[in-house]
Amino acid sequence: MLRVTGRVLVGPDEVLDEIWSVDGRIVYDRPPGADRAQTVRGWVLPGLVDAHCHVGLDRHGPVDAATAEKQALTDREAGTLLIRDAGSPSDTRWIDDREELPKIIRAGRHIARTRRYIRNYAHEIEPGDLVAYVAREARRGDGWVKLVGDWIDREAGDLAACWPRGEVEAAIAQAHRLGARVTAHCFAEESLRDLVEAGIDCVEHATGLTEETIPLFAERGVAIVPTLVNIATFPEMAAGGEAKFPRWSAHMRRLHARRYDTVRAAYDAGIPVYVGTDAGGSLPHGLVAGEVAELVKAGIPPLDALAATTWQARRWLGRSGLDEGAPADLVVYDEDPRADVRVLAAPRHVVLNGRVIGT
Repeated sequence: MLRVTGRVLVGPDEVLDEIWSVDGRIVYDRPPGADRAQTVRGWVLPGLVDAHCHVGLDRHGPVDAATAEKQALTDREAGTLLIRDAGSPSDTRWIDDREELPKIIRAGRHIARTRRYIRNYAHEIEPGDLVAYVAREARRGDGWVKLVGDWIDREAGDLAACWPRGEVEAAIAQAHRLGARVTAHCFAEESLRDLVEAGIDCVEHATGLTEETIPLFAERGVAIVPTLVNIATFPEMAAGGEAKFPRWSAHMRRLHARRYDTVRAAYDAGIPVYVGTDAGGSLPHGLVAGEVAELVKAGIPPLDALAATTWQARRWLGRSGLDEGAPADLVVYDEDPRADVRVLAAPRHVVLNGRVIGT
């Protein structure tokens, strides 16, 4: 049994003095035997959400179970207790049986155009097979499918859309029939209108949003996960490819230069924005606090940036927060994270399934 006391942030404006964990579940009323409970004290949030993370993947492709476990533990130590795994070639179902590891919502394996994505990451297929592969990954995942919406086209020497409009419409419709939502990796401008009008549910990165497509996203309620800690690497990527693909390099630099303006314009238009780090490819795990700080730097109010990794993010993914009867997954801090989101970088305690395991 665990007593959690101090300031328990059940919602942005809903604060309790204490909650309890009994058999790994949250209860609001003082339970029998409470005098024997372990106590943790501080400012309490629901376990943080990383809505774009890759457990079981590194820059070269799938990793072994020991490496995947280390990735998950790194996220846990940072307070990330719920992950939307936005594409992984590894089977990480074994993590579901480990109560000390974060909970994962999987999107199956990336689906990309042939030779139009990072080697060893994705199913690489042609448009005629898109519907079948989306159906396969919808059944394999946990309610999400991940497409690669654009990537560098070597003949054009720049970012280009991967899928014709008709095929992506049919694929998204198939995913929805199977009860799955669809998201897509998109850096550039070109693919966004077709994907949104085809019924996509979310776009990752979304650096190519413009004055023309932002209202469309807002009207359709399409969410974005900006992954600004990943977008920070664009200049390095551009420098590495400049000799071979100068158009692409210049494009990547332009997308990077306007990244904060793009995110703020999306937020101002009412587009749902969520926290994701893109950890597990070229980036290390455990960056969730840095991504929240980046959203604030882009101009999103601190409380809304905090909600994008806590209350609002959990609701979007269909998971509970600090609700009575929910799993006792929470993070405890020394100071109020609503006043300064940088507090997220230093959790005092991490509690997963009612067990104090952390930091």
